[in-house]
Amino acid sequence: MIDTPAFLDTNRPDTPNLVVEQGVVPFYLASRPVRGRLVRPGVLTDTLLTRHDNPDVVLRLAGEALALVAGLASALKFKGSFSLQAKGDGPISLLVADCTDAGALRFHVRSDDEKVAALLRDHPHPTAAQLLGGGYLAFSVDQGPDTDIHQGIVEIRGESLSDMAAHYFTTSEQHACWVRLYCHKGDAGWRAGALILERIATEGGHTSDDAPEDGDDAWETATTLASTLTEAEILNDSLSSETLLYRLFHSEDPCIGHPRALAFGCRCSRARLAGILETFPTDDLDHMAEDGTITMNCSFCNHAFHFQREEVGRDAA
Repeated sequence: MIDTPAFLDTNRPDTPNLVVEQGVVPFYLASRPVRGRLVRPGVLTDTLLTRHDNPDVVLRLAGEALALVAGLASALKFKGSFSLQAKGDGPISLLVADCTDAGALRFHVRSDDEKVAALLRDHPHPTAAQLLGGGYLAFSVDQGPDTDIHQGIVEIRGESLSDMAAHYFTTSEQHACWVRLYCHKGDAGWRAGALILERIATEGGHTSDDAPEDGDDAWETATTLASTLTEAEILNDSLSSETLLYRLFHSEDPCIGHPRALAFGCRCSRARLAGILETFPTDDLDHMAEDGTITMNCSFCNHAFHFQREEVGRDAA
């Protein structure tokens, strides 16, 4: 049997076939200018985070980022993806998380273990601001190769990733948005969650800037009620999302929409990585090879791809 050349091998690696059917539950408050999304990836969080060898404080921030992009991607009305990128000068120099319109999640984080350890000696429970340091936060919407990527970039502001996301929406989108993110490692492994509220136009086209007084009151009421949500509640696998939303907003008549599924979503393949290797000069490829084999690790799913040196490069047969 003839082996498929690396540049034609589009098979994905053996990664977990895991789908959380009610990962994102959209809702709105009847007769109120408020809609929201409750994000609960459940066991998928543990599956995603434990594929990476990073300190727990780093993985906790990554879990919050995954919950955030899952919630925001669920609002996409087209095929594409929503991504977050945080780049700073702190112990975590890069954090990337993205989610497709179909709910496929993945992330990559680059951190310096020595800097993380030094931070933990003085701050056992560091904030996102301490982990990231100074830098920028970017949100991107990608509709595919035939369209330009829409991206908004703001300076990192706030102590938590929730604060940073809210700052982005206030300054870049000029859109009233309330965000709370959660991630914790318990006896059952990692769990993450998010509650996101958006203020929408009221009847007559009023927006967050020119809404009538009762719209202001409704928004304040909704965010006050949402603030009572605890980490124990949102990360409790045995508590349904419908029950949780009713607990929070029963006085505001919550209307629950169709749930969205979330899944493990790395999009790597041998063909994709072989294409990257093709861009390197022959001497660099020779230097990469150990005992005739080049190994590349996908930074998102941490799967190792092995290429025989003669498979890749401009001199490959």
